[in-house]
Amino acid sequence: MRFFRRCLVGIFLVSLTVALLSVGGHTIYGSLQERWARESVSRPARERVFSVNVVELEPATVTPILTSFGEVRSRRTLFLRAPVGGTVVELSPDFVEGGAVREGQLLARIDPADAQTAVDVARTDLIEAEADLIDTRNALGLAGDDLIAAQEQLALRDRALQRQRDLKTRGVGTEASVETAELAEASAKQAVLSRRQAIQQAEAQFNQTQTLIDRRHINLTNAERLLADTEVFAAFDGRLSGVTTAQGGLVANNEQLAELIDPDALEVSFRVSTAQYARLIDEEGTLSTAPVTVTLDVLGTDLSFQGRVTRESAAVSEGTTGRLLFAELDDTRGLRPGDFVTVAIEEPVLERVAVIPSTAVDAAGAVLVLSEGDRLENGKVTVLRRQGDNVIVRARALRGREVVAERSQLLGAGIKVKPLRGEREIPQAPAMVELDQERREKLIAFVEANSRIPKETKARMLGRLTEPQVPAEMVERLESRMGS
Repeated sequence: MRFFRRCLVGIFLVSLTVALLSVGGHTIYGSLQERWARESVSRPARERVFSVNVVELEPATVTPILTSFGEVRSRRTLFLRAPVGGTVVELSPDFVEGGAVREGQLLARIDPADAQTAVDVARTDLIEAEADLIDTRNALGLAGDDLIAAQEQLALRDRALQRQRDLKTRGVGTEASVETAELAEASAKQAVLSRRQAIQQAEAQFNQTQTLIDRRHINLTNAERLLADTEVFAAFDGRLSGVTTAQGGLVANNEQLAELIDPDALEVSFRVSTAQYARLIDEEGTLSTAPVTVTLDVLGTDLSFQGRVTRESAAVSEGTTGRLLFAELDDTRGLRPGDFVTVAIEEPVLERVAVIPSTAVDAAGAVLVLSEGDRLENGKVTVLRRQGDNVIVRARALRGREVVAERSQLLGAGIKVKPLRGEREIPQAPAMVELDQERREKLIAFVEANSRIPKETKARMLGRLTEPQVPAEMVERLESRMGS
């Protein structure tokens, strides 16, 4: 019991000692901090220097490129419609979606039975009218002969009347004989009048028959036209699209059968803003025939086509802005109407301008210029165009000076910098990957089975896929469309 009590006393004394030591140490540390705070030690500040990329404002002649998006369309399109209604009894083997047809080729024939019957009836009516015309012509001739005979008879009666009058004057003839001759003369005159009336009736009948023949000719021509309308021919060489009928189908009058497109007469329609349009016209307001480059992205392979701007839309459609322009292409192999393409238009040349990164200019057109002692100062440029990550500027007062390529909030006028020249990032070549045999075969099979890829592009892609190294971008796009 005594031992236990002594242990407790010892532990208490040790704890008390530790507590007193802690209080003393804390007091000493607080005194030192207070002394250090009262001491004023001035340390010299060192200026911070930033490393920046700089580019030189060297005037040059630049051709700005205006980029837009457009759609390929055909300048030559024909809607094939059924001129008459009926049953389709014959179709060309090429009358299918995407079928290639030649000019003048028979594409479809609608049942011509009713139209042929109408032609036969019209031809028979014409023959009948021509026969009637012959009869009326003969009747007119006979009426003319009757008139001549009646006129001769009148002349005889007139001479007989003169003889009777002479006889009566000499006292030989009688009054009854004179009256009988006068009555005969009047009867002859009446006969001549009747013959003239018959000729007039014959002439009227002849004219009516001639008019009837003209009408029957018109009816025959119309019937032959309707018979010809039962056949649909290709107006020019092209391809069929939107085929909606089949052999044996019933079509209505003016129903659309298909659409004939000329694949060699393609153009691109694209829209630009009003400000961009103003840069493409000359001083007289005429649209310039600026060169264009049309790019079509086909599974990682870009197809490029050259052309020129040809015309603009006559009016601005409701709900749209800017201007709709059209460009004619020189070579259209691989393009199809409806393709969505990228259009790059060459604007008029700009002289004595510089191309710098867009990160070097703020919204107000201010730049940071490198001055003496590698310190920065403010400068001003005029932004003319924006070309992707670059801008085209004009700054005659800063000619030959160096500007900061990438502005930041840490940089400003008077700050000392360390200029880095010629250390701009260099565009790297496309990444290439090596494919194992199984993966390569899957990609080749997918490209060969895709019927939407043009033959020239498909051959180019298959050639790239057989190489030891294939562009990674092409592989990624193909596999994304394969669903892997």
